[in-house]
Formats: sequence, C-alpha cells, structure tokens
Amino acid sequence: MTDPLLSVHNLSVHFSQGEEEPVEAVKNISFEIGRGQTLALVGESGSGKSVSAMSVLKLLPYPKASHPTGEIFYDGNNLLNYTENQMRQLRGDKISVIFQEPMTSLNPLHTIQKQIGETLLLHRGLTGKQARSRILELLDLVGIPNPESRLNSYPHELSGGQRQRVMIAMALANDPELLIADEPTTALDVTIQEQILTLLQDLQNKLGMAILLITHDLNIVRRYAHHVCVMYQGELVETAATQQLFAQPEHPYTQKLINAEPSGMPTPTNHDTSPILETTDLKIWFPVKQGFFQRTVDHIKAVNQLDLTLLQGETLGVVGESGSGKTTLGLAILKLISSEGSIRFAGQELKDLDQKSVKPFRRKLQIVFQDPFGSLSPRMSVSEIIAEGLQIHHPESRDQHDMLIIEALREVGINPESRHRYPHEFSGGQRQRIAIARALVLKPELIILDEPTSALDRTVQKQIVELLRNLQLKYGLSYLFISHDLAVVKALSHRLLVMHHGNVVEQGPATDIFTSPQHPYTQKLLSAAFGL
Repeated sequence: MTDPLLSVHNLSVHFSQGEEEPVEAVKNISFEIGRGQTLALVGESGSGKSVSAMSVLKLLPYPKASHPTGEIFYDGNNLLNYTENQMRQLRGDKISVIFQEPMTSLNPLHTIQKQIGETLLLHRGLTGKQARSRILELLDLVGIPNPESRLNSYPHELSGGQRQRVMIAMALANDPELLIADEPTTALDVTIQEQILTLLQDLQNKLGMAILLITHDLNIVRRYAHHVCVMYQGELVETAATQQLFAQPEHPYTQKLINAEPSGMPTPTNHDTSPILETTDLKIWFPVKQGFFQRTVDHIKAVNQLDLTLLQGETLGVVGESGSGKTTLGLAILKLISSEGSIRFAGQELKDLDQKSVKPFRRKLQIVFQDPFGSLSPRMSVSEIIAEGLQIHHPESRDQHDMLIIEALREVGINPESRHRYPHEFSGGQRQRIAIARALVLKPELIILDEPTSALDRTVQKQIVELLRNLQLKYGLSYLFISHDLAVVKALSHRLLVMHHGNVVEQGPATDIFTSPQHPYTQKLLSAAFGL
C-alpha cells in the first residue's frame, strides 16, 4: 500500500490494575490504511479491536492505559507524541468516530441541531444561518427525511437508525479524512444496517475518505471492506485482502470465525402433533391520548389481528424490524400485557384468566430475554436465580432444588461448581446459558426466546443455537423464536412468521419463505441479510 494515511507499528496497550501485573490488552500490532480504503478490524468481544482504534485518537483512560511499544503515524506525524490540545484539534476534524451505541453517545439534554452545530463551531467557526444550512445539508446527506422538522428533536425522539444517522452526520460535519466506525450497526435491523453501510460506502466514494471499520459481523466485512485484520486475544493473527481472506483463510482462528455462521437444519419434527399455542384475531393496541382530559385520539397498532399456530416440538420464527410488534406479541402470550382476541395454550383459553388463574401455566410457559445481564439480578447468585421459579412452583420439594439446579446447569453446559458465583463473573454467552437454565429447570413445554443471541459474538451464537437444538430434540420443547437475525432464524425455525408494523405479511414453512419469499417486505429483509 503506497502512501498510507494511517500507519500503526508494533502498538501495545497495557492497563494498570493497582499492584497487580498490568493487563496486556493489545500486543505489538501493525496495520495501514490508504486514502479511500476500508480496513476492517474483526474478532470477538475482548480481542482488542476497540482499544486499538481508540488508541488512534488517544481516547483511552490515560494514565491507567499506556503504550509500552508502538507508533501511530497519521499523515506522517506520530500521534502518540501529540499534546492533548493538538489531539483536540484533530478529533472531529481530520479524524472522526462513530461510536457503537448512539443513545449513550448523544447528549440527551441537547437537540440534534445543537449537537451537530457544536462540532461545526469548534472546528469551522460556523454559527447562525451558515451552521443551520450545513446541518440541514448533513442531515439530508445521511438520509434523514424532512430534516428541518428534526432540528429541534432530542435523541430519544428518534429511532435507532435515525440516531445512528445523526452520529454519522456529526462525524462527517468537517469532511474528515479518516472515519473510525466502531460497531456502527450492531444494534440495528438488517435493512437499516444495509442503508447505513451503503451510505458510508457512497460517502467514501464522494469524499475519498478512509474508514477503519470495527466489527464482529463477517457478512458486513465481506461486502464492504477492502482489507481485513483479524484479532484474537490482543494479537493480530492474520491480515489479508478481503476476497483472499474469505477464499483462503490461513489462521485456525480466522477459519473458526468464518465457519461460525449459524448453520444446519432445524431438528426433525412430527407434523402430526397437536398445537401447543394458537392465537386468533390477537390485537394489542396502545391508545394515544391528548388534551387536558387525556381523550383517546388514536391507537398504536402494535399487533393487529394476528393468527398463528405453533405445534408441539416445533420452532416458529418471528421476524421483522424493530417496532414490528415481535416482542409485544411474546409479552401478550405470556399475559404480561393486556390484549384482545384468543390465546390458547395446550388447548386451554388464556384470554379471560386473571393473574392468579394464569400462574399454573407459567411453569409450562417460559421466556429467555434478549439481554442476560439485564434480566439476571446482580445481587443474586446463579443458584438463587435458578431457584426462584422452583420456590414459586414447587415449594414443597426444597430439598430437591439444589439437585435440579445442578441438573439444569449441566444441561446448558455450565459447570455446576460455579453456581454460587454471580452473573458479572460470567461471559455474555455463559450468562445466556444461565438464563436458559432458569427457564429449563421448570421443565416447560414452550419457551419464548426474545432475541437471545443478538448481543453475542458469532462463535457464541453458534454454540447457543446448537444448545437450543439439542434441548428441543431431547425434551420435545416448542420455541417461539423472536429475532431480526435471519441467519440464526434459518438455522432453528421450522415455520416463519414475518411481521411489519404490527401485521403479519407472510407466514409458512421456513424453507419455502427463505427459498422463494412472496411479499416485497420479506424479499427486502432477505436481500439485506444475505445480499440476495
């Protein structure tokens, strides 16, 4: 690569921890990015990707963080020798960052106009009409519809995709030469992901901008990066052009990453079994109230006249973008929110049951939530967390509880000896296994899985998918699998239900829908997920 814009040579990053040995987060890595090129840093959580990228702008928590070795040359200058004032001039001007989670990166107290205007004021001295004109131009550039109406909006008033577009607008405000994109699409739907990445690609072509893309999603890397650096436990284990890396990966870890895409077929099922779950004309409408007397003026139709059937031992995949009504559907089936229409579980109508009457059904109807760190109490040990359901539904057999907890942990691949530890002492994948054990210990018939793999690396996702398959085969479990990750849905689901704005636009056998989707929205989802 001739005349690189950014060159990193033998960079190491250590984090001091009191009197203990420092943690070696990054170990002697080297890479280069040319003007107009996209370099992807890939690897699992904890591999050192973000730490390496944040070193470029010196955004690590110094002096706790240090660089025992290395140089970072930008346009011929070693950034590690820059003063804080010099770095402040560079940040947001020549080098910009898009952070992973826009909701935490944007200031909740300031409007969109003020936040984008701040960077224009600092680096270009723009104020008043000039700043407003440039802000509108940027919002239009990143595809915000009717940008003038969004100037006085606050971050919480925008969708996830719109917030990410605002972050991109801020990053591009001063026409940077290098853009660091740290997992820019992790929390977004596949269609929004495609829009954001295509937007960045278009802007790169227009502006000649270099992009350092940090991600663990190899589908994104394959489609948008020119070169790839693979990181594992702080080390750079392989560097290659994108096509070459995917065609002939050399390092065993790279091969493992590429093969980590959830694959295989759903478990065999008996189609003669009876339905475990049926809904008819299910409606969940939330009233929109206005005025002093809070009169209902409209409704948000979260789920609208939905019919579904789930057979015993079968997986029904429920897919759609954020806001399509997937999670709302799951909560209504569990009677955690009110709904209209019929919900039948194992032939019994749940619609008119009060909370006391529905309690016996909760043992057979369990849920695994999206974020295990949020759904597992940090104040309770793993043993106490799993025992909660047993204490409610089987209080008479307390002597057997520990035995059942040990059995459930073994089923999900967690060492029972660790049951007295707390959730923060486990990895993300292990926490999700614990959440599955909590549901499994009650011997349920149906488990609602609400985005159970979305926060996990691909290698861990594959392990969880295989675990769910094995448990289904062993116990004849039925799953309602809610997700926007179509690769995972394809590996698990026998039937598919596609939701859009609260309505079912298509449903049927998963193989039929993945092979020949009929509805334009389904075709759009599959195209965004698999590049079809």
